[in-house]
Amino acid sequence: MAHDPVRLELIKNAVGSVVDEMVLTVVRIAYSSIMKDTMDLSSAFCDRDGRMIAQGLSLPLHLGSFPDAMDGMLAEFRGKLAPGDVVILNDPYLGGMHLPDIFMFRPVFIGDHLLGYGVVVAHHNDIGGRVPGSSAADSTEIFQEGLRIPPLKLYERGVPNETLFRMIGLNVRVPDVVLGDLQAQVAACRIAERGMSELAAKYGIAELEHYFNELLDYSEREARRTIRAIPDGSYTCTDYLDDDGITPDQPVPVKVSLHVNGDELTVDLTGTSPQVKGAINSTLSFAKSAVYFALRSIMESDAPSNSGFMRPIRVTAPLGCLVNPRPPGACAARGVSGFRIIDAMFGALAQVLPERVRAAGEGGTTSYSIGGYDAAGRYVLFREAIMGAWGAGYRREGIDGVANPAANISNAPIEQVENQAPIVVERYELVPDSGGPGTWRGGLAVERQLRFVGERATLQLRSDRRNHPPYGLAGGRPGAPSCNYVSDGERWDVWPTKFTRPIRRGQALRHVTAGGGGYGDPLERDPERVLADVRDGKVTIEAAASEYGVKILPEPLQLDRAGTERLRAEMRRGARPAIGTAA
Repeated sequence: MAHDPVRLELIKNAVGSVVDEMVLTVVRIAYSSIMKDTMDLSSAFCDRDGRMIAQGLSLPLHLGSFPDAMDGMLAEFRGKLAPGDVVILNDPYLGGMHLPDIFMFRPVFIGDHLLGYGVVVAHHNDIGGRVPGSSAADSTEIFQEGLRIPPLKLYERGVPNETLFRMIGLNVRVPDVVLGDLQAQVAACRIAERGMSELAAKYGIAELEHYFNELLDYSEREARRTIRAIPDGSYTCTDYLDDDGITPDQPVPVKVSLHVNGDELTVDLTGTSPQVKGAINSTLSFAKSAVYFALRSIMESDAPSNSGFMRPIRVTAPLGCLVNPRPPGACAARGVSGFRIIDAMFGALAQVLPERVRAAGEGGTTSYSIGGYDAAGRYVLFREAIMGAWGAGYRREGIDGVANPAANISNAPIEQVENQAPIVVERYELVPDSGGPGTWRGGLAVERQLRFVGERATLQLRSDRRNHPPYGLAGGRPGAPSCNYVSDGERWDVWPTKFTRPIRRGQALRHVTAGGGGYGDPLERDPERVLADVRDGKVTIEAAASEYGVKILPEPLQLDRAGTERLRAEMRRGARPAIGTAA
């Protein structure tokens, strides 16, 4: 069949629209804030062989997880599915990522012909286990984390599996919400079936499948072109997680080695920590997602994110390490390890493509959940992700108050938080002087202060980047570290980066994310930019002088140009070392 580039573009966009509509369907009808507001979900369409053809809106970190999830599902049900079937899966050791992320698959048949599968994965508010929200970093084995679901049919020929629905409902703390969110996923899978059936009717099965192959080849060519732009050789970077959620202040190394050979790339994670006792272990599928995202970030083409992109990339990790654990290793809080792989990937790429990558961002979104009873005695479970900041890059400022690009999720609006949970949001603001100083400043940290006004609850929080702040590049300085404070009204106590603890009525939590790293020598930053930051409240007059060597007169705010020249000359003579550069 002849290849028509115009037809290829039309089909690429048409399939992309179908998978985008899947996500939007869940957002419109889901029950939980984590799906409706935060949009912690992703979608894809895979062909009949399980190859991912297109990925929809939302989380890039889910990109690489679909092929492994498809493999897990097909290992059980290849050749055994019929129209109207729906399969679900969440077990990390059978193709999933962590238990709150439930995959759902629906085969798309055109008559008797299997065209492919609509797939959607979404993070659920709760899947049972020892801690409300099922994502505690201090669990020590997967059996504590909730209900494990192997590949099972949720629907068979359109008939719901009432036994499985009842089993799930009985094991979660908010069954109405979880079961409602499952039905939102089912609706999204029906959207995939409808949309792909319409495309098959328009183009025909043979032509559609021909262009599936063309799309895979197109993405592979663009991936190889991106890899060829990296000089041949080996590049290594080691970054660190603050702790594993169990042992405080015990660094957990994440090591990435890139081996580039022409248009092929091997990413070796040997040297990363052995699997840990806490729940930050990550499946290899999630580690692959982090690698794919980092490479996609330096790609100039808009080729679709599909299985073709992955063909020239090999990711390896020793069995039994942090990013390829043996069961029953806990992995509920695995997200933070994926973010650190990305930071290490960028640190390695910065050695050969310094103008293409940014300094480290906040280290990954902070997640917390509050499960307990409000003042009226009703059980409430609320989960949220707190956004952070991007690091600076070559001729690019860091970005303030935005999701990590690998997450691409949203914060929950204050009004929604206060409406859905016994919480008062007292502060939500950017933190001055928190962005890493540089020729280009890192993004500012975000501070969110919440006060619990219910009766009693359990608070679980996962954060990082306190002891190992986000690195700067090319002489840029690190961003400010993160911190957690809890108060009973008289004083603020510092709590760990990861914890699960009871909270009482009136207690307040103040979380400060890390700031993004800076890029380039801070003494080379345009003084006018520093002045603009001071006027915007992003940098104080004191930090302008101590970090950037810029002297600013307070009333009215204006540059002291002669004072700036003298101060910078003195600081340069002092040969202040540039810290925070990735190794």
